[in-house]
Amino acid sequence: MDANPESPGAGTDAEQLGKLGYAQELRRRMGAFSNFAISFSTICILAGGITSLQLGVGAVGGAAAGVVWPVGVAFSLIVALCMAQVASAFPTAGGLYHWSAILGGKGWGWATAWFNLGGLVFVTAAVNVGAYTLFVNFVGPMFGIDASRLGTGHQIAGVALISLSHALLNHFGIRVTTLLTDFSGWLILVVALLLTAAMLYGAPGIDLGRLFTFADYGGPAGGGVWPAARGLGTMTLLALMWPIYTVTGFDASAHTSEETVHASHNVPKGILRSVYVSGLVGWVMVSAFVLAMPDVAQGARQGAELFPWLMKQVLPGAGGRMLWIGIVAANYLCGLACMTSTSRMMYAFARDGGLPGSAALKRVSPRWSTPVNAIWTTAALALASTLYAPAYSTLTTACVIFLYLSYVMPTLVGLRAYGRSWTRFGPFDLGAPLYRALAVVSVLGAALLVWIGVQPPNEKALTVLLVVSVALLVVWWLGMRKRFRGPPVMSS
Repeated sequence: MDANPESPGAGTDAEQLGKLGYAQELRRRMGAFSNFAISFSTICILAGGITSLQLGVGAVGGAAAGVVWPVGVAFSLIVALCMAQVASAFPTAGGLYHWSAILGGKGWGWATAWFNLGGLVFVTAAVNVGAYTLFVNFVGPMFGIDASRLGTGHQIAGVALISLSHALLNHFGIRVTTLLTDFSGWLILVVALLLTAAMLYGAPGIDLGRLFTFADYGGPAGGGVWPAARGLGTMTLLALMWPIYTVTGFDASAHTSEETVHASHNVPKGILRSVYVSGLVGWVMVSAFVLAMPDVAQGARQGAELFPWLMKQVLPGAGGRMLWIGIVAANYLCGLACMTSTSRMMYAFARDGGLPGSAALKRVSPRWSTPVNAIWTTAALALASTLYAPAYSTLTTACVIFLYLSYVMPTLVGLRAYGRSWTRFGPFDLGAPLYRALAVVSVLGAALLVWIGVQPPNEKALTVLLVVSVALLVVWWLGMRKRFRGPPVMSS
């Protein structure tokens, strides 16, 4: 197979990439829909929207779906708008790191890369563990599997098989992965809409007032999801973790820039479409969950078992079992998209010498035009991060903080650089007044998200964040600042 770009428009993309100092090594096969689909699949409202339902309802009840969800999605969309602005100007794999380095210096870019890569690895691990857990608990019994008889060793083996299959699919070219993530995009939409319709049909009654009713469910009233009642204001902020955790991963469109045709146009579109489609479809779906509950207070008391309890109450039959199969399949494909995004980020960072073993990690298969070493390293790291349960639970909480910090780090330096050192813009340009206003909201919102993310029972995430930040500073000043060259083109 020819390793050169084959799709119409790929030549222009390769020229633009060359101006940024990179050769075209990956094969460009992704169009506008495929670029959207990989972020839409990474976000996957059938993952976070379902498995983290208790974070919202267990905080403030039904208003978590009706009011808090759209507020959280609006913040994610603001972050995405700022990301799309920079992605259009600098359409490269591992874009967040590259943008930060160009706009804020190689040290700022290096730190952005580590936050982003760490967050991506732990998100990939969390999705794969989630897919395994959903399968053994809700699909496995259809085939005679008794989840109560399975232990940690079974989980490690199951997650290893999932990671292995994702790595194999990524290894053998972007075309296979693109076909599956395109399918995943449609699968998520269909299953989400069917689940919404089934919930509304099976609901004991439709009380729209639930969607706007706030209640403080901290402590036992919320199943212990949040340790204690702290007042509606604080609980509302904590509930924001649900939509913001769910609508994470839209940087996948940026990380596949070098495999996307007309990247400066299609990448920003993919980023934005993945967020607002996920947000809108997810809003309808999660509102249906609240409306279908026999009793919101009773549901909140279920804690982490809220969604399984809801399915048993409303969809206990064959229809519910079919929907479970669709949910598990979507979560599996979400993991595939996460591995694609993470491996491209790792490849891009290694290409500039930012990682241990960069010489190996930056290699691209001449046959498949994929970064095979980065793919298999991603699989190994994702699996390894699940092996020690106490550390794993803390790291998965910290990953949301890491990712959103990496999302706004280029925005923060872009706020200062816009119109000064940053004078070349892509076809997607918000304009100086709007970009600066949204950038300020993004940065302040990310600071608030850090505070939310380290509240009990997730206070250990603060320790992780501080340790990682100090370690990055020490490593940088002890010599990495002299060895790391940064992107080949450092002028914006």
